[in-house]
Order: sequence, then C-alpha cells, then structure tokens
Amino acid sequence: MAGQDPLEVERKYDVDRDAPVPQFTELRDVAQLGPSATHRLEAVYFDTEDLALAARGITLRRRTGGVDAGWHLKVPEGAGARTEVTEPVGSDADAVPRRIRLLVAVHVRDRGLRPVAELTTRRTTVPLLGADRAVLAEFSDDHVESEAPLGAGLLQSWREWEIELVDGAEELLDAVDALLADAGVAPAHAPSKLARALGPPYPSPADLKITPRRKGPAGTVLLAYARKQTEALKRVDPGVRLDEPDAVHQLRVSARRMRSVLATYKKFIDAPTVDHLRQELKWAAGAVGQARDVEVMRERLKDMAGAEPSDLLMGPVAQRIEEESGARYRQAHASGLEAMDSARYFRLLDSLDAFLAEPPLTEAAGKKAGKAVARRVAKDTRRLRRAVRAAEDAEDAEDAADVGQGAVDAAFHEVRKSAKRLRYAAEAAAAVHGRRAKRLARVAEQVQETLGELQDSVVSRALLRELAVQAYAEGGSAFSFGRLHALEQWRADEARTRFSSEWAAFHPKALRGS
Repeated sequence: MAGQDPLEVERKYDVDRDAPVPQFTELRDVAQLGPSATHRLEAVYFDTEDLALAARGITLRRRTGGVDAGWHLKVPEGAGARTEVTEPVGSDADAVPRRIRLLVAVHVRDRGLRPVAELTTRRTTVPLLGADRAVLAEFSDDHVESEAPLGAGLLQSWREWEIELVDGAEELLDAVDALLADAGVAPAHAPSKLARALGPPYPSPADLKITPRRKGPAGTVLLAYARKQTEALKRVDPGVRLDEPDAVHQLRVSARRMRSVLATYKKFIDAPTVDHLRQELKWAAGAVGQARDVEVMRERLKDMAGAEPSDLLMGPVAQRIEEESGARYRQAHASGLEAMDSARYFRLLDSLDAFLAEPPLTEAAGKKAGKAVARRVAKDTRRLRRAVRAAEDAEDAEDAADVGQGAVDAAFHEVRKSAKRLRYAAEAAAAVHGRRAKRLARVAEQVQETLGELQDSVVSRALLRELAVQAYAEGGSAFSFGRLHALEQWRADEARTRFSSEWAAFHPKALRGS
C-alpha cells in the first residue's frame, strides 16, 4: 500500500482563535507565499462500533468540498507520516469503496463500518514557495466544528494549523516547529481531528512493546517474536486481498513462523492456547498458501520448458503448463480469499490480539531467558539431527530396495521441516543470544533451502506426470513432459548430494545457557 499511494508528511498545532498567521517568509528556505484559497469541507468519519480503526491510528472519511473530495483512508507509517488512499464517491454515498474495504478488512474483520463523527472545516490554505517557486509545503488554517457521535453527540469547535510537505525537505518542518514555538504555539495534543472530536472514547494506542533481556523472563522472547510476525501478517493481509506479488508468500511465512516458535517455546505458554493457535495458524497458512505453491510450480516449469531446445518440445508444452497451472492458481487464490473472509480467519486474528494483550504465561516463562531459550533451541537442534539420521536410514533402505523413493522424499521433507523449525527458533533467540543465534539461523536456513529444492522437485514431478498422462490421453505426445520429469529427477539427486556435503559441515556452536 505504501509503495503505491502517496505518503503524507505533516504536523499539526493547537492555536487560539485570534492568533495571527505566522510570517513563514522568515524561514530560510521560504522565498515567498503563493495565493491563498478558502474552502468549506464537510467530512463524515467511519469506523466500527468499538473504533477498531482508531485503535490503530487509522482514519477513514468521506469528504465533500475542496479540491480532494471523495473517500480518504490514512494509515500511519511512522512519526508524522501517513499513507493516504483516495477513492471517488460512488452512487451510494455511504458505501465504502471496495479497495478501501479490502485494505482495512484485517482490522475491521466481520464488524460493520458506520459513521462515528461529522466535521465541518473552513480551511484557508497558503502554499510556501522556494526561490524557484516550487511548492515546498502547504499551510492550512482550519476552523473546525464537530459532532460525535452523530445525532446526540459532543459538539465542539476549535482552530488548528497544519503544515504538510509537498516538495520540501523534512528539515522545513523542524524550522516551522521552532518558529511556532517562539510564538507560543504548541503541537496538537490530539493525533487527529477525529481524536479531538471523539474525545475520551477515542482509544489510546496499545503499548505492546516487548524487549527481551538475557537475564529477563524467557517468555518475552516468544512474545516479541510472535508480535513481530503478527504485525507482519496484518501488514501483508491487504496485499493478499488485492493479489499483489509475493503477498501470499509473505503471509504464509508469517503464519508458519508463529506456529513454529509456539511449538519450540510451548512450555512458556498455557497448553490450550498454544494448541489452538498452532492449529488455526496451520489452517490459515494452508488455506491461503495453496496459491503460492501453484505459482512457484508454474514459474519453475515455464523456466524449464523455456530452456529446452525447440526440437525437443513436442506439442504445446508451455501452453499446457500455463493452462493447467493458471486454472489451479485461480481456484487456489479464490479459495484463499474465501478463507480470509471467513469468521474462522477473523477469530484467529482476535485470538492473536488477545494472546499478545494478555499472554497466559506459565511458570517456565519466568525463568532467565538466556538458559531457558538455549535449552529450547538445543532441543530443536537434536530434533534436526534425528530427522537427518532417519533420512539416511531411508536412503540405505532405498539402496537395499526395501523402500521406494517416495519414502526417501518424505524423510527428507521431515528434515526440511525440522531445519525450518530450528531456523525460526534461532531467529527468536537472537534477541538474547545475538550473533551466535543468528549464525545458527543462517546454517539452518541453508539446509532448509537446499531441501526446499528437493521438495519443489517432488511436487513438480507429480504435476509433470499428470500433464504427461493428460497429453497422452488426448492423443498428443508425452515425450517432452517425460524429459522434464527426468531433468527434475536429476535436480532432486543433485539437491540430495549438495545436502550431504552441507550436512558434513554442519557444526554450529551451541547457544550459551548462562
């Protein structure tokens, strides 16, 4: 969202009704002022009944009047900056545009949006120009009247100033701060006009900052990592709904990371909570992530077919790959969106919020993080080593013709999952174990990536066999699909060989317990 919509950087000030407008030409970079303009702006603000958007610092309004009438969605992007999304008003003035609804769905969930406040503003704007007459910033002198809640609410009126960057540098805002401070003008005490209009019901931002310490409680390591991944999931949720590139992958990774660290550090949390969250995160990652699997296979097979000599491509090979995978992707993406609009997904988000707000910590969570976390990571390291031994036993059984290749592939897939779990456990542990944990995470990631190549080959071979059978049944040639299948088998063997070499060098240092 932030990459596609403009970033609004502004500052607001509380001001007396009779205060004189500052002399902005006293500022070093401001050469002159442009012509002023006055508009009457009427805005209706929308939110859920419990102000879910306001709790995240998000404002949604429908404005009439001025040069930017329409729907405005403003999302915080750091101190003093917000991404602004605008959409025109449709035939139904109260109907929130589809794109905006998708952008806020992760916060609104299955609650309705309704008007919560109405503001009327008489705004006088003055552009601040540089020496080359470029507009550096725009000053707004606002006289505001508000009603909240509508029909029987608090009536207020006030005056405030805004200064919004256009082509100027942020240092200009610092200079404005200093100029106004000298005149006795203070920064606005409320974060937005809506906050001032709503008064006490406006929710204060939840303080969920968690800083793990080596000698602090172990539970904070899990909570800090879970919070980071929950925020990542919420941040990418709109991108999945809008079918943005890589969004599905990022959402699934966040869900899997949380699920994995909950397994590693499960002794720190009440068991029913861990079981419930892991089950629901697994469902969400699977339901939404199917489209990612199809997308990866489509690109993989297209690249392989594209690299083949033309005389070895018999029949519409690329076309079959595109048609089959395209149909599967559309079905998987639609299924994923349906899951994300379900009560089950929204209740998962509710559960994550509740977990972070009031975590049901156990006695073990109160132990010193350094030693307790090191023990959990060591256990995952042993888990990985056991999985590797099982895979090596499966290879020996394959050589003796006691098991088939499928059993070997399944055993190596378990190694990959164990490596991924160790990677995420070490990533979380880095908060208290620093560089040693980061190095462990990197070597575990290397194992994961190498065996990921093997797993991709397993899935690709299954799809290629289906395409070959389909082509043969329709009277076409299955030769090219068979050839690609053989190439995939070679890639799988090469991945197994590379893993053997990497595993021989797998000697990460254990995390220190003290």
